[in-house]
Amino acid sequence: MPEMSQKTWLLVVASLVLVVGYLGFQLSARNTTIGLLNNDNAGLTLEKDQLILDLEKMRFSYDTLETENSMMVAELAAQQERIDGLLTKVKNGYWEVAKLKKEAETLRSIMKGYIGTIDSLNQLNMALLDENLAMKEQMEAVSQENADLVERQENMEDMLEAGQTLQVAEFLPTGVRVLSSGRQRDTDRADRSDMLRVCFTILENRIAPVGDKTLRLRVTDSDGNVLPSAGGDSDFSASRTVDYARDRLDACVFYEYPDDSVLEPYQPGTYLVEILEGSTVIGTTDLVLR
Repeated sequence: MPEMSQKTWLLVVASLVLVVGYLGFQLSARNTTIGLLNNDNAGLTLEKDQLILDLEKMRFSYDTLETENSMMVAELAAQQERIDGLLTKVKNGYWEVAKLKKEAETLRSIMKGYIGTIDSLNQLNMALLDENLAMKEQMEAVSQENADLVERQENMEDMLEAGQTLQVAEFLPTGVRVLSSGRQRDTDRADRSDMLRVCFTILENRIAPVGDKTLRLRVTDSDGNVLPSAGGDSDFSASRTVDYARDRLDACVFYEYPDDSVLEPYQPGTYLVEILEGSTVIGTTDLVLR
């Protein structure tokens, strides 16, 4: 019986040794697995942090890209939304790091392409801006040149028009008394004047148009009143048409007061006598009646 007990004891001891050995092996294997898992987890955490950093740097890089191209602005906004989506996934524990890293690389490649495109667009915009400025300066120069030409032409037209205007000289205004015989006699007395006569010489003008010229006589009394014409016109007193051929021409214009009921139409004083061609005064003098 004691011998059986000893064998049994040995068996028990051997069994315990085996169990302890197995448990020790399992514990060692588990510790090894835990260590590996901890290492993997640390690696994943590091990759996660690095990925977040890369995505945030990429987001900042997208923010710094500037362009006025509306299509590029829309595409940049779309890529920024993708980056924000990836950041959200990583921060919320979406652990498909390899997939997220691949998407990040894709976004980085797209961003590099955008940088090149935007740089080209900016250079093109600068070139177009320089070209537009040069074109604007050229247009302003042409516009100024045209304005100068128009002004020169207007000046030449004004000079030509002024040069074509007739000029008169050698004025001889006087009062005229009509005798009973019909003869006319010059007088400087207002109460004896039946009419006024203004004689003058139209000077030679080689650039004036030839043909009929209507000359108007305007006589203004000392009170500033224009002596009325037979037709009631208040702008001039009398008129005459002459045939002008660019040579010197002597002419006279007569004025009779249109109202026969006025016994003494002319009052003593100084009268302003003007000859007009159209609305332009081409000669002026004074007539003094006493």
